[in-house]
Amino acid sequence: MSYLKGTKIYSIFTGTCPVCQNESMYKDKNPYKLGKIFQMHERCNHCNTKYKIEPSFFYGAMYVSYGVGIAFAVAAFLISNLFLKLNLLNSFFVIVGTLIFFFPIILRLSRNIWINLFMHYGKKKNLS
Repeated sequence: MSYLKGTKIYSIFTGTCPVCQNESMYKDKNPYKLGKIFQMHERCNHCNTKYKIEPSFFYGAMYVSYGVGIAFAVAAFLISNLFLKLNLLNSFFVIVGTLIFFFPIILRLSRNIWINLFMHYGKKKNLS
């Protein structure tokens, strides 16, 4: 995925600093460690970018998570109903299971998308 470095897609899917893309924004990269899912570094050690621009900055990510959750739910429905030929009730259970299983990833993706809306990759700050 290094060929995408310098794009927002790289920062969104890897959870790296949106400005230099050299360091993870999260203290623990594993989103399934639920006790640490929201723990982020205050600043990037490489370019000194402050992640929390203002108090309650990541509340906006809730709106993004709704859209990301809908995308996961639609994908689960299409796979279960069209490809696996499950009935609507079973497809519903697949959707609920998918959303529960991917909940930590949806939370991280929504935060990554939200911060990338406001910060941009800067080659001048990328020192390596």
